[in-house]
Amino acid sequence: MIAIIDYGMGNLRSVQKGFEKVGYEAVVTNNPQEILFADGVVLPGVGAFKDCMRNLKEGGLIDTIHKVIDDGKPFLGICLGLQLLFTESEEFGIHKGLDIIKGRVVKFSFNTPNSELRTPNLKIPHMGWNNIKKRGQGVKGTRDLNPQTLEPSNPFFKDIPDNSYFYFVHSYYVIPEDGNVIASTTDYGIGFVSSIWRDNIFAVQFHPEKSQELGLRMLKNFGGMCK
Repeated sequence: MIAIIDYGMGNLRSVQKGFEKVGYEAVVTNNPQEILFADGVVLPGVGAFKDCMRNLKEGGLIDTIHKVIDDGKPFLGICLGLQLLFTESEEFGIHKGLDIIKGRVVKFSFNTPNSELRTPNLKIPHMGWNNIKKRGQGVKGTRDLNPQTLEPSNPFFKDIPDNSYFYFVHSYYVIPEDGNVIASTTDYGIGFVSSIWRDNIFAVQFHPEKSQELGLRMLKNFGGMCK
């Protein structure tokens, strides 16, 4: 059984339906005990970083998430669920995250005095279909990335071709301190991290549940690890 953490943010039913479509039982729950006894855990989410962290704290779910990960259970973060894993976010101020992955969450900044890249016609949020470039281990940094990609042994990416397209909706992106956690990158004016992988943690900036056949294949890959 896969537990989808319900902390009052996002369309959780679409994630649940995605797992059901590929043959895995999934429940939407805010019960810490049910989450702890699940075979795999998913943290999805849309909305404001600060509000999500507050809801997780008020629901007594922060310690639960840490324990699930420490116990080695497969853990999947989706969209904001990726960002919440990081140390802090600059969304509407500086707010502390779960600090499971060291690093920051920052906003795309185009055509501003402090922008690192002044690119016209790029809108925020980054919304729609874009491709991911799978990365091997040892990639350092997220800027000026070498276009050459390596095929990682990431089980979450099993049967996912390089440069496959997935559906994105976000204004912020993650910058991990350790480049070794980078599983894929995507270009939107800059090269940004679109997924990470460390041990039993898998997390993506895009929405597999909205990404048709390949997205469902990713959910199936994750389900296959939850045994």
